[in-house]
Order: sequence, then structure tokens, then C-alpha cells
Amino acid sequence: MTAEPTNTGRALTPGTNHLTGRYRYDLATQQWWWSDETFRIHGFEPGDVVPTMTLVLAHKHPDDRPRVSRMFEGAAVTGAPFSSVHRIMDARGRERTLTVVGQGRLDPETRHVCELVGYFVDVTAAVQTRADRVASASIRASAATRAPIEQAKGIIAFVLDIDVDEAFERLRRSSNHTNVAVRDVARGIVELASTGGSAADVAEILGVAAPGAPRH
Repeated sequence: MTAEPTNTGRALTPGTNHLTGRYRYDLATQQWWWSDETFRIHGFEPGDVVPTMTLVLAHKHPDDRPRVSRMFEGAAVTGAPFSSVHRIMDARGRERTLTVVGQGRLDPETRHVCELVGYFVDVTAAVQTRADRVASASIRASAATRAPIEQAKGIIAFVLDIDVDEAFERLRRSSNHTNVAVRDVARGIVELASTGGSAADVAEILGVAAPGAPRH
């Protein structure tokens, strides 16, 4: 049994380095054909196992399995093009992320769907790369926010002669009172200090008495 590329291949991006395997599922016999790449995507060497629907679904991540099962069931009825991104656990216990694309083929005599053909694409590396980029961006954004806050805490602690925990509490109170984000209040204090602002100026931003000022 062989499988040939179909127009489902248009769903794949040319020039990518993702491991891509082909498949064919005969609905009458319930037999699958896998290319060598598809075996390897699932953690097997070619010919190690006889692929079945039970085997295909068994490798799907438990959270994704019902959705993938419904997808194949629907395609077997309609023959319409389908696609899915989901996780599998391969034969070596490694989690992978796959894109599956396919479509049905019609029996020329009955005009009923007789087989499903398409591709398994291992996009694990791309997903991990994207996750790393998102995580890095989040860390950078957090650092960009935390830096002025930490600087402002130090300035407030020095100007008011208090510890850094109390300094942050003063910063937070100012934020609540003015309805301005803590990071923006902090940036204002850092900018003020860097341009020669006085202790009284810092105290004014915080809404507290300046050091040495008479209390009423």
C-alpha cells in the first residue's frame, strides 16, 4: 500500500526543517500506511509496529485524544480537509507536538469517503523555540518593570531613612492615592533623583512630609 502527496501538502510551509511523515488510512480495511518518517515521529523505527487507529490514538496526549478522535471520525464521514495541532507521547516517552493535516478521498463508484491521506509534522522544536521567546520576553519585561521599582525603593529608603520594605509600602500607597501604576511612580522618582531633585521633591511625590519638615 502506498500513499501519494495530495493537496493537503499545501498546508505545509516549504523550506521548513520539521520532520514530516505521510500517512494513509483505509476506511474499509481500517489499515494504516505510514512513511518511514511517520514511524520515527512516533518514536519507532520503520516496521517496528503495525499502525492502527488504536495505536495512533494511544499515543495522543490524554488531554488531546478526544478532540483528535472526533476529528478523524468527522473526516471519515465528510472527507473535508482537516488539521490539528496536538501533543503525543512517543514510544520513548517523549512529549512531542504535531501538526496533522489531511483530507478524504472518495471512491469513484460510490462517491463515499474511502480513505484519509495526509501528513504528520513534528513541530516540537518550533513550539519550544516560540515558548522560549515568549518566556524571554516576559522575563525582560519583568526586569524592565522591576528595575525602576528597586531603584525607587532605594532612593525612598535613603531619603526618608526607612527600610526598603517600608519604602515599597510608601511607593504602593502613592500609587493607590494617585491611581498611577507603581512602576510609573517609581520611574518618576528615579527620574527626579537623576536630575537633581531634592528630598522634599521625592517626599512630595509620595505625599509625605519631607525629612526635617515640621509636623502639624
